[in-house]
Amino acid sequence: MTAPDPTIVHVDLDAFFAAVEVLRDPRLAGRPVIVGGTGGRGVVAAASYEARASGVHSAMPSARARRLCPDAVLPAGRYADYAEHSQRFHAVLASFTPLVEGIALDEAFLEVSSVRRLWGPAAQIAARVRERVYDEIGLWASVGVGTTKLVAKLASEAAKPRPSPAGPVPGPGVKIVAPAEELAFLHAQPVEALWGVGPSTLRRLERFGVKSVGDLAALPVETLTQALGKSQGQNLCDLAQNRDPRTVTVDRPPKSVGHEETYPRDHRQVEPLRREIVRLSDAVAARLRASGLAGRTVTLKVRFGDFTTITRSRTVADPVDTTSAVAEVALCLLATVDPAPGVRLLGVSTSNVVPATGRQLTLEEVLASGDRREGVARAVDKVRSRFGDRAVGPASLVGDGGLEVRRRGDQQWGPALPLGQPSRPGPGRLV
Repeated sequence: MTAPDPTIVHVDLDAFFAAVEVLRDPRLAGRPVIVGGTGGRGVVAAASYEARASGVHSAMPSARARRLCPDAVLPAGRYADYAEHSQRFHAVLASFTPLVEGIALDEAFLEVSSVRRLWGPAAQIAARVRERVYDEIGLWASVGVGTTKLVAKLASEAAKPRPSPAGPVPGPGVKIVAPAEELAFLHAQPVEALWGVGPSTLRRLERFGVKSVGDLAALPVETLTQALGKSQGQNLCDLAQNRDPRTVTVDRPPKSVGHEETYPRDHRQVEPLRREIVRLSDAVAARLRASGLAGRTVTLKVRFGDFTTITRSRTVADPVDTTSAVAEVALCLLATVDPAPGVRLLGVSTSNVVPATGRQLTLEEVLASGDRREGVARAVDKVRSRFGDRAVGPASLVGDGGLEVRRRGDQQWGPALPLGQPSRPGPGRLV
């Protein structure tokens, strides 16, 4: 029986945020660039290959990154710019096939079996995608092709450049893993390359001498299920044999919509947190309405200074999508939390998300003019679409600098230093 041709393509932009910054300012080309939160509690979102050569990587505390790479340039991250380039990137992918599953701003899966007559075999499609992304956006991507999502994802990683003290070492750019070669390719990977193998699972597997996916594949499934539980053990056993039934899924509806923020200093009083709840609820509600969604469950997330994290949730009778409705529930949840130990992070999210539809008002809502919330929210949306997010908002969010609303991408990687303030330690400079 002939093995199926690989038709799943994974496209991943190289050092996306850092590459966009270089595109914006060509003077940064060839220099170590770190994008992320620049404050004491910030984390690295992306690093250029020049910075990676010093050991910098994503999710690393920014303070440690600056110690490792004191000559790095730290641009003030601009989420709107990244989102714009991401939209252009996904538009290029959609011009090849309608079967595109975006999984991040900078990466996506494509299923190309139905367009091979138009574009050729998957290897040719992968090369054309890479060329078009560079020609139209100015960013390089790495592309992997396999018969499963797992192999395609690992193949794109194998296609990437590699950092070195002498400068980035170019990768192949495109990596095709033929069906007959997939198990050998997969088994050579470190076991932590598998989805679901985090630090805790890795420690358990190391007790059995497991270092590679091949080592994992050699273990009896009974051993894995006893060590990790039936579900996780069976899942990792399947992945180690390249049994990955997941298909490319288009337009997956979000399961939740949320915003959270880490503060430069812990909050120990209730009133500042109440104001933050309104800011976060405004951001959540705006995204819900923009997507035509509403949420049934509101969740409050609180992380204290010692990193202890708690959540409080409440499910309401009718789905909510307005600032006042989300904030009302979140504020009730906040009333059950003592902030005295110091709140490091606060988050508001909605889940059990459903399409927003009209509903019959109760008599009490009519008498209380409860429907005004929705009318006000729609009017706010129209004003913001014309004049910007900070044109109108809750009066409680007006500060010394004007209306202080929060939007997606604001302080996404932790609190930032004021523009121009030198980073400590190390002389890395902000631009």
